[in-house]
Amino acid sequence: MQPVVKRHVSVDTVVRYWRYSLGIGVAVIGAVALLLALLTRTVEKIEQAADQIWVVGKLIANNTVHIPLLIRTNQLVAGILPAADGIERATARIEQAVTGASDDGGPQR
Repeated sequence: MQPVVKRHVSVDTVVRYWRYSLGIGVAVIGAVALLLALLTRTVEKIEQAADQIWVVGKLIANNTVHIPLLIRTNQLVAGILPAADGIERATARIEQAVTGASDDGGPQR
């Protein structure tokens, strides 16, 4: 076993290394703090955009929720249309009989 050789280091050297270490530590902490601040701002922007997307999505959902009801309404109107055409023809015949007008708009003979 070899004897341990102790080297004496000057106090100035130790202080200089401590200062370097502390300076590097402060620089690293500053860089991390800057990156965290940037990340926080980015997250806030993303959350605001997500909130806007949520609001627009709800508005779209409110506007489209009635589409199935419109399809049913169109089906009912399609069923009513032939009856409405019959009523229109009957009304025209009644008007013709009452006014005595012919189909061409002139008086009937």
